[in-house]
Amino acid sequence: MPEKDYYKILGVSKDAGEEEIKKAYRKLAHKYHPDVNKGDAGAEEKFKEIKEAYDVLSDPQKRDRYDRFGTADEQFAGFGGFGGGRQGGFEGFSGMGFEDIFDAFFGGGFRQGRSQGPRRGNDLRYDLEITLEEAYHGVNKEVVIPRTENCSDCGGSGARKGSSPEVCSVCNGAGQEQTVRNTAYGRFVNVQTCRSCRGAGKVIRDPCPKCRGEGQVVQERRLDIKIPAGFDTGMRLKVSGEGEAGYRGGPQGDLFVYVTVRKHKLFKRDGSNLIYELPVSFTQLTLGSDVEIPTMEEETVLHIPEGTQPDQVFRLKGKGMPQVRGFGKGDLKVRLKPQVPKRLNKEQKEALAEFARLSGEKISDDGKGFVDRVREAFGGGK
Repeated sequence: MPEKDYYKILGVSKDAGEEEIKKAYRKLAHKYHPDVNKGDAGAEEKFKEIKEAYDVLSDPQKRDRYDRFGTADEQFAGFGGFGGGRQGGFEGFSGMGFEDIFDAFFGGGFRQGRSQGPRRGNDLRYDLEITLEEAYHGVNKEVVIPRTENCSDCGGSGARKGSSPEVCSVCNGAGQEQTVRNTAYGRFVNVQTCRSCRGAGKVIRDPCPKCRGEGQVVQERRLDIKIPAGFDTGMRLKVSGEGEAGYRGGPQGDLFVYVTVRKHKLFKRDGSNLIYELPVSFTQLTLGSDVEIPTMEEETVLHIPEGTQPDQVFRLKGKGMPQVRGFGKGDLKVRLKPQVPKRLNKEQKEALAEFARLSGEKISDDGKGFVDRVREAFGGGK
């Protein structure tokens, strides 16, 4: 069993994905950060434990070692030597490369002096919801991003201003410790992360009071995000260098903004096209009509020819959404939806009855009136 259950510390399952782990870390880091819990030693220890868990589970190689061996120390954690494993007793070499095996037999010459150097900061995700009008015209949105940043007082070194980290006296700056073991089968070298400097190669004697030696603090960052015209649900923007701070001088991560466009009360969206359902009457379809149609900019007039059939679709070119890459606009598709009146006065009924008579239609012989027949023909019920 592992000495510490990092999954339990972050409150995630063992099959948690990268985004779930990041989300859990940010939430707990906010809760237990020393700046929020001033003078609370317990919160400070908890924060360090949370960061330790995240440092392991956010690094694929460390997480793999931890899952297999119960520790994130470098490759020989759990090395079982020869004798009882699979594949003729070489179970301890599972997943090891040539350098790992060479180090085991001949003294670690490949690994010596390799400390944990600069590492790129984590990427962040932000979910942004906009209206269809904003998607049509394009919009600038101010967002607030909680993220880790290099401490402004120590510049990310973790040491008090005016001082510097010192070379670790245990590993002499290598970031790794080697334990030599001579056996009947040969000389074995166990290489693991230095327990004193935790792989950094340096130790901080005088920690920065602002970040308490961590070199990073959690802060909120306000950003102005420009959403181009034509953006649709599921599209994303990459904002380079606006993710979390890098480790040990590494570059900043990136911010990815995922966009969702809210449903509109009039229009449905189909890629760059818009769909509008226009209520029309029986007489408008039969006799023809000019109808005002809303668009994303101003109303326009649609001519309905006489004798138009129900559910016919008219296409208004260039009245849809802009193409994201700037090559024109989609179309507005107008689908006609006939509306059959539920109640008619006496004169209206007589007029329709006369229309039916002149059209040679029989009415009321099955108990259904002409209006009922029209309603059924156009897909309506009583």
